[in-house]
Amino acid sequence: MASEYLKQIEEAAAAVRARTRVRPEAGVILGTGLGDFADALELETVLPFAEIPHFPVSTVESHAGELHLGRLAGRPVAVMKGRVHYYEGYTMRQVAFPVRVLRALGCGTLVITNAVGGMNPDLPAGSIVVTTDHINLMGDNPLVGPNDDELGPRFPDMSEPYARALVVLAERVALDLGIALQRGVMVAVPGPNLETAAEYRFLRAAGADIVGMSLVPENLAAVHGGQRVLALNVVTDSCLPDALMPVSIPEILACAGRAAPTLIRLVTEVIRRLGDEK
Repeated sequence: MASEYLKQIEEAAAAVRARTRVRPEAGVILGTGLGDFADALELETVLPFAEIPHFPVSTVESHAGELHLGRLAGRPVAVMKGRVHYYEGYTMRQVAFPVRVLRALGCGTLVITNAVGGMNPDLPAGSIVVTTDHINLMGDNPLVGPNDDELGPRFPDMSEPYARALVVLAERVALDLGIALQRGVMVAVPGPNLETAAEYRFLRAAGADIVGMSLVPENLAAVHGGQRVLALNVVTDSCLPDALMPVSIPEILACAGRAAPTLIRLVTEVIRRLGDEK
């Protein structure tokens, strides 16, 4: 017997299918300040999150809260223009719900973009970083609770949370396009406040290069469901504890916006070359 959560996923996916002819192969989730990416699509359908059954609705001003369906680099894709976060008051299962729906729609590959703080001095503001691993310090996990075997195994393996083949593909594409792309480990914290200098020291000592308030719940749900994940991050502020300066959200959005055209080029070409990494 299907769980209530699985029924909700199927209802949401059915509602999307009823509104579009697009059958996406890949999903893209756009982070803070990166919503213009959706403009690169050959767009067919736009669905506000509020019109999709059971879909959580973003309450953050910089997240439009729309699902865009169309073609990118000739491939059918679903692009989430905005996302929801744990700090908005949603449960982890709600945060992961859109990933579950993308999987149900046929998205075997998931590209997640994020705005992050840079704790590694080699990653100044404006850097683009591909995630190779993560540390979950959010204090929760979307897989807690009864497991539905139709969604994934009880104990998913996390030895490769970010598909190595996709990381290599992204690096190859970046090299071809003349884009500087660096590797990094991300630590996820609940937010919504930014961190103190002491916290940055702790997180850096724990082995993280970048810090953010998203990505990990979505990654866990995707890996649980057998999707391949590529995560690309824009460093929007430097988080060096001995030279810590106040940061404003408008400055973070402006930095993400400046990096957006480069990120669009990178993701578009990665989507075009999916399959070359096999």
